[in-house]
Amino acid sequence: MLDAPAASHPTVTDKDVAAPAGRDGGPELPPPTDLPQTLTLDDALRIFRARGFGLLIADAAIANAEGAERAAQYVPNPSLTLGYGRALGYNPSQVGAASPVTTLAGGNTNFQVPGSSCPGCSANQYTIALSDQAAIEDTLANKRGLRTKVAHAALEAAKLSRADAERTLGYQVKAAYLQVVQARAAYDFAKEVQQAANHELDLNQERLTAGKINDGDFERIRQTTLESFQAVDTAFQTLRQGKVSLAFLLGVRGRVPNFDIDKTALKFIVPPPVANASADTLIRDAVKRRPDLASLGYQEERARASIALARRQVFPDIAVGLQYTQTGSGQFAIQPPTLGLTLTGNLPIFYQQEGEIKQAQADFATQQLTRGQTAAQVISDVENAYAAYLGTRTLVERMESVLLASARRAVDITKIQWIDGKAKLTDYLDARQAFIQTNVEYLGDLTNYWTAVSQLEAAVGTDLRK
Repeated sequence: MLDAPAASHPTVTDKDVAAPAGRDGGPELPPPTDLPQTLTLDDALRIFRARGFGLLIADAAIANAEGAERAAQYVPNPSLTLGYGRALGYNPSQVGAASPVTTLAGGNTNFQVPGSSCPGCSANQYTIALSDQAAIEDTLANKRGLRTKVAHAALEAAKLSRADAERTLGYQVKAAYLQVVQARAAYDFAKEVQQAANHELDLNQERLTAGKINDGDFERIRQTTLESFQAVDTAFQTLRQGKVSLAFLLGVRGRVPNFDIDKTALKFIVPPPVANASADTLIRDAVKRRPDLASLGYQEERARASIALARRQVFPDIAVGLQYTQTGSGQFAIQPPTLGLTLTGNLPIFYQQEGEIKQAQADFATQQLTRGQTAAQVISDVENAYAAYLGTRTLVERMESVLLASARRAVDITKIQWIDGKAKLTDYLDARQAFIQTNVEYLGDLTNYWTAVSQLEAAVGTDLRK
């Protein structure tokens, strides 16, 4: 595990930092998140895929699209209407046909109205209506099928967008991890330089006492030793900041725990899948594998189905209904029991979905153009990443074959010459500084190389390290 340099960096424990209380109902500081004591790149990617913020948000988008697809498959629930009314001013006791009761002389008949001559008549009205809410027409006209097709294409696009988020954010995780590995290597190297400089300062203290060097030369050596302490402190700060940035990408929600990393992650090798690959083969693979390009294919399908749906919506929504009504039940009732069949729909006379159709057509054209633009972007991404891979590979190979050894020999020879009085102290210090810069540059070249490999993986959409 990484230890803080020097005594100027005291260890900070959980007791030293109190968790702030929630304010205005806000959340309190979450507990620390456990990470492996030694975090490898594979561990980092596994943790990122399990709880990375970006992927969790993409998962929520998929759940939303699944809900939209389920909603598009709905069958309208039938509607039931129950009604009650009363006929005003209606008296069923005074309603009915006159009935003969007496025959008078001369053949005439005397009529009178009985007190209740309209059996079943009533002032109460009852209505029951049942409608399919255009469910039958919605299915027969295939509006439901087109809605489902639109929503399903959107769901597939959301799933591929999630895969694309994993591709792009995964590259960020790899790049951040490599930055931490570089920072750790730079920190270790800075400590080695500090220890060597401190040892050299002690030796030159003896030489100063023996009169073999002057005070000016000794102060120059002392200055470079103090600068090595500065470099260690700066490297430690850079390392800690890199770990915090990496932890955020991994979805760490509490304080970032201290963890070590795989120091061999920067070891230079040429991955077999790219050793003999060419830009053309990588571009062909990218076109087949890139999820963002495939997602736009589903978006194009969704837009095409939306045009068909908008045109189908011109056909009116026809609702089939059954209605039963009665006001009384006798032959002379105001409304004898009546059963009726109804068809209800709007007439597309004034508006025929012109706006929706035009919007759907514009969306389809936009998706086609976007897909073409993304296809061109895929080619550009692969070309740039492949060029970066080739360039950084050349730099690392030159470093390992020539430059590192040359810088080491230069500083060793110049040091001997300075001790023998054949070279100036400034020559030695310049050679040592060049040696330090060459090693720091080498670490940067290694990081850039593996970052370029990660960039190429993101551009192609596949793992190229195995």
